[in-house]
Amino acid sequence: MAVMSVAGRRIMYLVTLLLVLCSTGVFSVPTPGGSGGSTSTKPFGTCKSIQKRKEWRSLSWTEKFQFLYAMNCILSKPGRTPASIYAGAKTRYDDLVATHINQTFEVHYVGHFLPFHRYYTWTMEKMLRQEAGYTGAFPYWDWHKDVGQGNAKFFASPIWDANLGFGGNGAYLPVPAEQAAFAVPGRTGGGCVTTGAFKNMVVNLGPGNDFSGNGARCLSRDMSPYFSGRYLSKNQTKVTLAAKNFYEFDVIVEGGPSFEASGIHGGGHYGIGGTLGTMGDLYVSPGDPAFWIHHSNLDRVWWSWQKLKAANMQDFGGPSCLMDYYKPGETQKCANATTEMPLNLGYADMIKANVGVKVKDVMNIREMCYDYDFLLDINGNDYPNPL
Repeated sequence: MAVMSVAGRRIMYLVTLLLVLCSTGVFSVPTPGGSGGSTSTKPFGTCKSIQKRKEWRSLSWTEKFQFLYAMNCILSKPGRTPASIYAGAKTRYDDLVATHINQTFEVHYVGHFLPFHRYYTWTMEKMLRQEAGYTGAFPYWDWHKDVGQGNAKFFASPIWDANLGFGGNGAYLPVPAEQAAFAVPGRTGGGCVTTGAFKNMVVNLGPGNDFSGNGARCLSRDMSPYFSGRYLSKNQTKVTLAAKNFYEFDVIVEGGPSFEASGIHGGGHYGIGGTLGTMGDLYVSPGDPAFWIHHSNLDRVWWSWQKLKAANMQDFGGPSCLMDYYKPGETQKCANATTEMPLNLGYADMIKANVGVKVKDVMNIREMCYDYDFLLDINGNDYPNPL
């Protein structure tokens, strides 16, 4: 059994005290459907300032603490999804997980995969600020700092810190016989997360597309440093950034449905979630809070590609339904995705519940009032991004 340090116990004590404030509704909870009183006709309103997202290691001690507390606050706040729709959705965090489960096969292996997840991650950031009082930088996980250097280096990442981090891997569990053929190469865990800010977290929804709540269980991780090292390497990022157009970029990012065909998207999911972990479950992967910092960095890669040349900024395309990629001599089942496609986050939506925005509204992140401290050049190297 892991033993928490004195510092860790103090941190968790402070988090517990602050969660009492969270549960009393001390933070305002605006009704979705407005832009904070702005008269702008843009869905995201007029930006008073640009929020700068930063790599987890760059956050101050205070920002890390506040972020972890705010995430726990969202995990404890009552949800808005009616029980008559999804009985297992109990919290505001569940509102987000429920809409991901509901749209799993509508927002993966499609052209609007990246716009959907950009809006999805922005929504979590908005929730943390408006409903949990978070004022620091929204973090991302720069994979290059942790992967491809062996298991020990990966496990020692500050991301997984037992006191001021997301907690570490689960204990090793054998894969059930019926899942053996789908075991993630290099998996090392599968059990409950017992350290960090989310050690007592309950995943209410799932497994899979189960909305009932009858499968409530612990947050689990089944990390594969090998898988992350293979698919989150700087070389893989470089290959991704070399895409000639958005269609090609999106296909490389998502990869294919097999492990061997993974891209940087799957590299994070299966590198953290493996076979038995929460983040390895395609439906309920946002149930692991590490989902958000992985997808924040995925968004940073897309924004970096958009900034490589002017033609990339509004370039968009791809199938509008699952795996309906163009193949010579074959007829596509659905029309191609366009920037007029709606992005709807159900009861989690912070713009307008069950309405949301369109792809065209999220093509420029500065119009969503955020940017990144560092972007990536064509070779996958960081460079400062003055705001």
